[in-house]
Amino acid sequence: MPIRAATADDADEIGSLIRELAGYEQLEHKAVATADDIRLHLFGPTPAASALIAETDNGDIVGFALYYTTFSTFLGRPGIWLEDLFVRPQYRDQGHGLALLQRLRAQTDGRVEWAVLDWNQPSIDFYRQLGAEPVEGWTRYRWRHLS
Repeated sequence: MPIRAATADDADEIGSLIRELAGYEQLEHKAVATADDIRLHLFGPTPAASALIAETDNGDIVGFALYYTTFSTFLGRPGIWLEDLFVRPQYRDQGHGLALLQRLRAQTDGRVEWAVLDWNQPSIDFYRQLGAEPVEGWTRYRWRHLS
């Protein structure tokens, strides 16, 4: 499974993948990121995140993982927050998602963490097959910028 670091040339395709993910999660109305946003914030002078691209052997883009570095004060080492993992439906069950996750895991000796929608049983089952477990006793909060 070819996995590579995304480049600024992938911004349009990453935007398409984000919209497809939003459709799958029934959140199309919240997916407002543009290719220009992606170019600036992933590939600009101060990148806020990074992305990996999954491809077929023919070079067709089939999925992506968007992530950023975190730091665990308890472990005293960096980790990775996986913001989004998405493989196009027609390419699922072929190892692309696993290859993306393995590449991420190889990039840190700390934790790889992410959130999953509680109704997304196919993804929950996939993550549990890998040995990942939910983090019990924690509730995720969000503080929105008020403008």
